[in-house]
Amino acid sequence: MTKQYFISGMTCSGCQAHVEKTLAQVEGVSSATVDLTNKTAQLVTEAPFEALESALKGSNYSIHKEAPSESLAPLPLIKKKKTEKGTYYCPMHCEGDKTYNQSGDCPVCGMDLVKEADNHSSSTQYTCPMHPEVVKDEPGSCPKCGMDLVPKEVDESEENKTYQKLLKKLWISCVFTVPIFLIAMSDMIPNNPVLDLMPMKNWSWVQFALSLPVVFYTCWMFFVRAYRSILTWNLNMFTLIGIGAGVAWLFSVMGLLFPEVFPAQFKTASGAVHMYFEAATVILTLVMLGQVLEARAHSKTNSAVKELLKLAPNTATIIEDGKERSIAIDEIKVGDLLRVKPGEKIPVDGMITDGKSTIDESMISGEPIPVDKTVEDQVSSGTINGQSSFVMKAEKVGADTLLSQIIHMVNSASRSKAPIQKLADKISGYFVPTVIGIAVLTFVIWIIFGPEPRLVYAFVNAIAVLIIACPCALGLATPMSVMVGVGKGAELGVLIKDAESLERMNQIDTLIIDKTGTVTEGKPSVESIFAGSADYSDQDITQIVASVNQQSEHPLAQATLHYAEAQNISTREIQNFESITGMGVKATLDEKTVWVGNDKLMEEQKIDCPEQLMSQAQEQQAKGKTVPFVAVDGLLIGYVVISDAIKSNSHKAIKELQKLGIEVIMMTGDNSYTAQAVAEELGLDDYQADCLPQDKQDKVKSLQEEGKTVAMAGDGINDAPALALADIGIAMGTGTDVAIESAAITLVKGDLHGIVKAKHLSQAVMSNIKQNLFFALGYNTLGVPIAAGLLYPFFGLLLSPMLAAAAMSFSSVSVIGNALRLRSRSID
Repeated sequence: MTKQYFISGMTCSGCQAHVEKTLAQVEGVSSATVDLTNKTAQLVTEAPFEALESALKGSNYSIHKEAPSESLAPLPLIKKKKTEKGTYYCPMHCEGDKTYNQSGDCPVCGMDLVKEADNHSSSTQYTCPMHPEVVKDEPGSCPKCGMDLVPKEVDESEENKTYQKLLKKLWISCVFTVPIFLIAMSDMIPNNPVLDLMPMKNWSWVQFALSLPVVFYTCWMFFVRAYRSILTWNLNMFTLIGIGAGVAWLFSVMGLLFPEVFPAQFKTASGAVHMYFEAATVILTLVMLGQVLEARAHSKTNSAVKELLKLAPNTATIIEDGKERSIAIDEIKVGDLLRVKPGEKIPVDGMITDGKSTIDESMISGEPIPVDKTVEDQVSSGTINGQSSFVMKAEKVGADTLLSQIIHMVNSASRSKAPIQKLADKISGYFVPTVIGIAVLTFVIWIIFGPEPRLVYAFVNAIAVLIIACPCALGLATPMSVMVGVGKGAELGVLIKDAESLERMNQIDTLIIDKTGTVTEGKPSVESIFAGSADYSDQDITQIVASVNQQSEHPLAQATLHYAEAQNISTREIQNFESITGMGVKATLDEKTVWVGNDKLMEEQKIDCPEQLMSQAQEQQAKGKTVPFVAVDGLLIGYVVISDAIKSNSHKAIKELQKLGIEVIMMTGDNSYTAQAVAEELGLDDYQADCLPQDKQDKVKSLQEEGKTVAMAGDGINDAPALALADIGIAMGTGTDVAIESAAITLVKGDLHGIVKAKHLSQAVMSNIKQNLFFALGYNTLGVPIAAGLLYPFFGLLLSPMLAAAAMSFSSVSVIGNALRLRSRSID
């Protein structure tokens, strides 16, 4: 019997896995599935509730028959004294893609939350460059000197504030730690000069006093994080640091206050206990150095988003009643007419209504060649106008603009987890308990087999083991690479919805592509219209086709309307319009039933098709033309010849994809003659014509059943089902919103070369992740045994806890540094 229970105490995927495994082991439970988001457990079980309750007893988790009101609430954010509003997330992704609306520490691992770059800042304010005390909410002129007001400088970034705060604490730590270190190391100087000033016992009190600001002020947060990690049982780097440095410091305090309780092995010749204040403070200061370097590096990982944010201008020129005035970008409304002057950034998405220009869209599409734009062409926020002025109509503003959507998609993808991270999460779950076990084992082995003073060797080496282990590097290995990779993709015009898509793109071996708008320009134009009946002229056929198509939004229908308009042929009123998916349209005109569509529609409706007329149409199809047929009252009366040019880089892109080992299959709703002509010209592996939306979906499913990993690229509403079913759905940014919403990857430029870029980017990111994981695992595999004293029997070498701390701090920084190499990686 399947039963649902509610689980409290879970905060992350590690908790979820632990609860799921525990419940699955209860006798009488056939299967257990735990949902972290809804805090529920679905169990196929005959076990009594008491058995389930007993299994989780003593842990941080509880099981309930009904949802408790408070116990299921997530852990509260550890707030900072001064909180900043915004969107924050944990760089370790402890709780998946969960975010917070204010700054603080992660409630699971205790790390500083990172602020997500966004473009929803408060309204722009303006100030006078000569009189900075003048601040206004809108542009204008200074009331004191008459100069134009300029946008006020944006406040210092959140990452830089965190960096500066940690840097300040690092310097304070150094001020107090360096004297402690020099006092402790003075024994190495012949005729120790510091003993001339006062005995070592007094110097120990000095070390104690100097250590207090380091332990209880600058580095106290490490102990808070360690306590929090033990409380939630999310053991991490701070657990090990807190235990290691804390034990060393407490040992020294006890030795200072109660020296008589310690064995002789821990004492000097004078009877004083060996102090480890320098080890504790140096360890904490080096960990703080690592945090400073990490904070500095974090600000670079989302640099792509920050660069995108800079694209949006602060002001725009609005035209009202024939007059132009400057307004803040926040004040623009849909329908406003805006003047875009030469060299200016386009403020919002819209359509040119007057004038023409050349637009630099490289920051959005990744393509360096400027694009010519004229009346009725679309322009996007953040792109740069060329040397001509034009007027545009605002169609999308604020969060609806393409630039805002790109920023939102990049941020969301950066926070998501790649499947490969499950490996790192699983290892991390066992990592800290294993290290603590190794530290205890190290202590025991040195006591039994070590040279005198055994207790001292055992103590120091056990602390070194705790300090050198770094689960942080392991935890950062995947998210750092994903964050930088997703940002790099945005620069290239490849928008990735989540990290899983970025990883799976590397596994794709089959690509299904649509024809219209994917392989071809998607801007079909009518070449000619032929009448095949003496009762109708070419103009009559044109009028019939345009009239029936006036209610359709299909690109082919729009092409016929443009053709009729160019021929000065007006449309007539129709009734009973009906769109027949994948085949064409049907309507009533002058009380006659009219069909316009492909040969499949003619066949289904049992249209009488004269052989000579069909033969002429097939000749056009064989040339790669699209030929919609026109029938009235069951008789074929003519056809339309439509051409859609193949995109200039489609041929090259397909060849590159095939070189990467990807089988390219075209599926189109067009007829077999046209499909064959296009397939032969492009050298495709396979093609399928006369496809309905269901056919594309079925093809994806059948290929997946064969063991293929399938990507589907399309741009229309009819592609949405297949895009959603495919392992990777790739939408052309020039296509419909439905297609883009259904896809995992969106190509802003809307051509096949973007898929090549996506494949290369995926390969680069996955390679980088594997390098990071290898580095993190290799570092710990080598570092922990050395810290335990593995080299001592052979070379007499031991690793100081202070050197262990330095190595641990730089391991995380090295992982981040490796991830940042992706920023300069050339992706073609």
